[in-house]
Amino acid sequence: MAKDNTQYPVTKTEQEWKAILSPQQFRVLREKGTERPFTGEYEYHHSKGVYCCAGCNSPLYESKTKFDSGCGWPAFYEAIPGAIKRFEDRSFGMVRTEMVCATCGGHLGHIFQGEGYKTPVDERHCVNSISMTFRNEDEKN
Repeated sequence: MAKDNTQYPVTKTEQEWKAILSPQQFRVLREKGTERPFTGEYEYHHSKGVYCCAGCNSPLYESKTKFDSGCGWPAFYEAIPGAIKRFEDRSFGMVRTEMVCATCGGHLGHIFQGEGYKTPVDERHCVNSISMTFRNEDEKN
């Protein structure tokens, strides 16, 4: 993946990120890792609320945009407007669209198009559960 030189509203040193993230969160959010399929906390999660970035707590996805894709990771068809940034990812001999948190630049996963899911838009945002936290609909901000 190409180096992201974007300036984000929330920035921390590597040591500061390591102090607030678990080793697994750091590997995914800061080093662009991936959790194993079908192992994430939110793969089969169906509560109403908002999924937020585990790095900076910025809202990313509303639960109403989550759908069962069978891919092994939580899938959404649309992010909250302005919540993510997209970058071309040419790693592993293919072209994909990487998505990161627009507030802190944390790696979330990849976006796939044209797969034919019965959603309002033909996109699947394949997100690592470990990149997110969840806030129930009835919790205060």
